[in-house]
Amino acid sequence: MPPTPATPEAQSWEQLSQHISQEPDRINGPTSSQAVLRLFGHSESDVRVTLYRDHHAWCPYCQKVWLWLEFQRIPYRIRKVTMRCYGSKEPWFLQLVPSGMLPALELDGQLITESDVILLSLEQAFGPLGLPLMDPRALELRQLERLLFRAWCLWLCSPGLRPRQQQQARDQFQRTAQRMEQALEQTPGPWLDDQGPGGVDLVFVPYVERMNASLAFYKGYRLRREHPAIDRWFTALEQLETYRGTQSDMHTHAHDLPPQMGGCWPDVSESQQSLAEAIDRGDGLGQDETSWTDDDPKRTTALALGRVMRHRDQLLALNPLGSERFDQPLRAALTQLITGRPCRPTSGSAAGLRYLRDRISVPRDMPLPAARLLRQCLEATAALDGPAAPRPLPVRDRYDQDPQAFLR
Repeated sequence: MPPTPATPEAQSWEQLSQHISQEPDRINGPTSSQAVLRLFGHSESDVRVTLYRDHHAWCPYCQKVWLWLEFQRIPYRIRKVTMRCYGSKEPWFLQLVPSGMLPALELDGQLITESDVILLSLEQAFGPLGLPLMDPRALELRQLERLLFRAWCLWLCSPGLRPRQQQQARDQFQRTAQRMEQALEQTPGPWLDDQGPGGVDLVFVPYVERMNASLAFYKGYRLRREHPAIDRWFTALEQLETYRGTQSDMHTHAHDLPPQMGGCWPDVSESQQSLAEAIDRGDGLGQDETSWTDDDPKRTTALALGRVMRHRDQLLALNPLGSERFDQPLRAALTQLITGRPCRPTSGSAAGLRYLRDRISVPRDMPLPAARLLRQCLEATAALDGPAAPRPLPVRDRYDQDPQAFLR
């Protein structure tokens, strides 16, 4: 079958803007990384909580508290702070929390830090989400989560492991993950909490999500295939709109983890390299990444387009090609996004397109299906120009993701 011919020219910004649709209500609608106030149908006078979390909607400890508030439908305000990995911490936040620690939370005017302490304080104020976190079974599961975290770190973040040591680290992680599966199988449903999803499930979410991404990218290990009970748990989570609003993708996790963890070290193999290349292209890994597929492709396309258009000037100015040279290639990629047909970019633009492809952050910029579609269109448009690689992503920091230029 012959390839689809490229469209003759990229649409103008005015033409592209006609495909943008109204975004969901951020105050009372679905969980959104873009929200700064959540009411769930309450009055703003009912708000007792302010959550201080990261601009990137990436911090795992913030995600745990964010999910708890969303599942409990507690009205709250959000104030966003830059993680040091991405840029300078805001002075106003350092005055409030000198350590700069995230998350922080104000409850009835009292400032609380450390995610576990925050969750316990929220339980006291609003009641537990399922099994109380100080229940003996919950304490046992919380300890298991820490053991799983340590086994993951040992395998992922230990440089210079010899093949035998790599296998030992893999085996230790696999045994600990099997213990999580055993805990899941003790309940009648897919959850750790038999009333689930409960607070103990939310304790596991942030790092198991990151394990799934990082082990595929750096180790060629497909967590959801190796551990069917964990896959069923993920699949059940992905049926919930609340979780999906906080879920990141493999590309974001794989490249944002190294600076946070002090480095992530690959076990180089053919399968590992193949998975890493697929993730970088934006292919996704199907069920291994998420069971979530958007039932409204037009809405997904409009959302991806709208988020790019909102920050068009900044994206053009920050691209290595510069605003003038990147304008047509970006419009070409967005033309493919809305038409489904390839649109040839100007010569010499492949690296600039892949630069943007690599800097889409989920869920900060858009939900996972929209980001996946946008990455694919950027890569497909770049491929029409050639194989030029973008500037490598940094591994000691992600200052290339400094949010300050986009805060509007």
